Amino acid sequence: MDETYVNNIWNFLKNGIQEVQRKNNAELSFEELYKNVYKMVFHKHGEKLYTGLREVVREHLKKVQKDVLNSLNNNFLQTLNQAWNDHQTAMVMIRDIVIYMDRVYVQQNNVENVYNLGLIIFRDQVVRYRCIQDHLKRTLLNMIACERKGDVVDRGAIRNACQMLMILGLDGRSVYEEDFERPFLKMSREFFQMESEKFLAQNSAIVYIKKVEARINEEIERVLHYLDKSTQEPIVNVVEREMISKQMKNIMEMENSGLVHMLKNGKTRDLACMYMLFSRVPYGLKTMCECMSSYLREQGKALVLDEGEGKNPVDYVQSLLDLKTQFDCFLVESFNNDRLFKQTIAGDFEYFLNLNSHSPEYLSLFIDDKLRQGVKGVSGILSTRQHFKEVEQSSPVFFHQLTEQEVETILDKAMVLFRFMQEKDVFERYYKQHLGRRLLSNKSVSDDSEKNIISKLKTECGYHFTSKLEGMFRDMSISNATMDEFRQHTHTTGASLSGVDLTVKVLTTGYWPIQSATPKCTIPAAPSHAFEVFRRFYLTKHSGRHLTLQHHMGGADLNATFYSNIKKDNCSDVGLGGAQVTSLKTRKHILQVSTFQMTVLMLFNSRDKCTYEEIQQETDIPERELVRVLQSFACGKPTQRVLTKQPKSKEIERGHVFTVNDHFTSKLHRVKIQTVAAKQEESEPERKETRQKVDDDRKHEIEAVIVRIMKSRKKIQHKVLVAEVIQQLSTRFLPSLVVIKERIEGLIEREYLARTSENRKVYTYIA
Repeated sequence: MDETYVNNIWNFLKNGIQEVQRKNNAELSFEELYKNVYKMVFHKHGEKLYTGLREVVREHLKKVQKDVLNSLNNNFLQTLNQAWNDHQTAMVMIRDIVIYMDRVYVQQNNVENVYNLGLIIFRDQVVRYRCIQDHLKRTLLNMIACERKGDVVDRGAIRNACQMLMILGLDGRSVYEEDFERPFLKMSREFFQMESEKFLAQNSAIVYIKKVEARINEEIERVLHYLDKSTQEPIVNVVEREMISKQMKNIMEMENSGLVHMLKNGKTRDLACMYMLFSRVPYGLKTMCECMSSYLREQGKALVLDEGEGKNPVDYVQSLLDLKTQFDCFLVESFNNDRLFKQTIAGDFEYFLNLNSHSPEYLSLFIDDKLRQGVKGVSGILSTRQHFKEVEQSSPVFFHQLTEQEVETILDKAMVLFRFMQEKDVFERYYKQHLGRRLLSNKSVSDDSEKNIISKLKTECGYHFTSKLEGMFRDMSISNATMDEFRQHTHTTGASLSGVDLTVKVLTTGYWPIQSATPKCTIPAAPSHAFEVFRRFYLTKHSGRHLTLQHHMGGADLNATFYSNIKKDNCSDVGLGGAQVTSLKTRKHILQVSTFQMTVLMLFNSRDKCTYEEIQQETDIPERELVRVLQSFACGKPTQRVLTKQPKSKEIERGHVFTVNDHFTSKLHRVKIQTVAAKQEESEPERKETRQKVDDDRKHEIEAVIVRIMKSRKKIQHKVLVAEVIQQLSTRFLPSLVVIKERIEGLIEREYLARTSENRKVYTYIA
């Protein structure tokens, strides 16, 4: 092909392309155009065709550029969008005409295909032309700013412009990002920074939270309608950073509406909204958790360190359980059972529960209170009188007490506090004491409940923790069987018990909290004889055993007769206070008393009065216990004063004289005489004694663990040994580093361990 022929072909193609750009393509023969493209490329004139096409497109877009510039102040976006749509349509048709060049020349020479070439020229000559580029950016940002203020804008025009910018980036988003997204995000940062400060100044915390949620949803909706979907994450991040991250502390610490206010007033829904909002940003939940933790610790410390006068152990534990229930509710309903919040709440309870050294004792007393008899639900009718109207009527009064199922629920909650407790061995010692009292006085709600909580303790701490408690139950079962055999024995042999209905509980020394030095007491002849009969029977069956009476743990029911007359209005004699009347001059009650109290009262069967010295000499009761017994008889409640004393005072001293109170009255036939000053919780001296016993036991446990570790490891470093000892004992108590070191030194002295010659901080086991 000569050059003239090639030029003629090109002029024909050029005219066709220009007609396409002018939208006059109806009369064109695309087949003829395609054949001419094929000829030029086939005869190696592809470069002429490619460069010629590029110049034709450039010339056309110069005219388009002028049209867009003329519309800067009038229908700018519409003009630009129309020019873009026309250019796209033309380039698609031109691409179809020169498709053979795309397949051959473009690929062989590694140049842009025709369609992309048209996009690049449009980008450079129109969209990124100085005035047009700046005006496009300002126009888009102004329209979005107006919409944020509530104005209505042409969303379709914005969407078309954003789509154009994305397409002009070819296979990337660089044009969209540089010409629109970056300026958009910068403007948004400034907007939301000012708006957050304005919202905080004018609204409460929950209103602010809801406004932020609304803003986030608005921005997401804006992206979905007319921005590119890739902008959603960065714009949401901007809102979150400016309106949440930078304002977190301000939101939580807002007076009368912040996090503490929500916690105090149980605003579970508001807390849930705050949780959802803060979960959007890094460290949001951590910051919220720290604020909640600070408040929880403050509340917990106020409960455990409030050593008010006469602090009730049951109320103490109940207040902690109420606090735990409250925060468990927050955890489920507000914090989505979040692991971080769950661990924080558990850590806070462990922190302040162990601030009070009495917590193990109080928890045991709380469980003791719930496991005592008389918890079944009761309802009744009380008669009430309206004094001023003198009308008597009956109205229902319901005494709601705990059912067995409710007790189980409460005990499950109490076990949660037990898990937080570090000094579990102290709890074990107190629980053993209180369980012993319940079993010996037959005050337990049910054996099933008792065994259930022991099972829970075994699950938490292992078999060794509950082995002695289970032994106590075995003793009670064996004792019941033994008493059945003893009664059968006395019936068969006719052995006399001197009128005493004897019940004996045989306790294994290692299981029960028995005092090392049992208080002395000379019990009266009749019960003493009855016990001797049982002793002989028992030792006949179990030779080699030794029985020791534990006077301080026993009790008795005494048939008491009081002699005096009470006159009615018609001068007839009646018994006092509803007591059984056996004659005109006697009233009978059954007195429930301790062994010490029984011993003192039975002295008055043979005399009218006794001095303090006589009682002490004949009963041999320790002075401290004797004073408490006499106070309960002569200085207690008026309904329990079965003795009178001279002189009348609250103190018990030598020289005081005691006589039977024949004017004793009580509405009850069976009267329980309470021991004065016998509080549920221990006195301070008793606590010190218990603590000393616990410390002694801990020394042995620490040594046992050290030896067990050394037996298995043979050789170990000091730090590793200490860490393993703490880890193994953590289920019972937190051992002191000082005590661990002392026990190691003790074992070295007794030649269980030895230091290595190479390193004194390494120990070896001596078999």
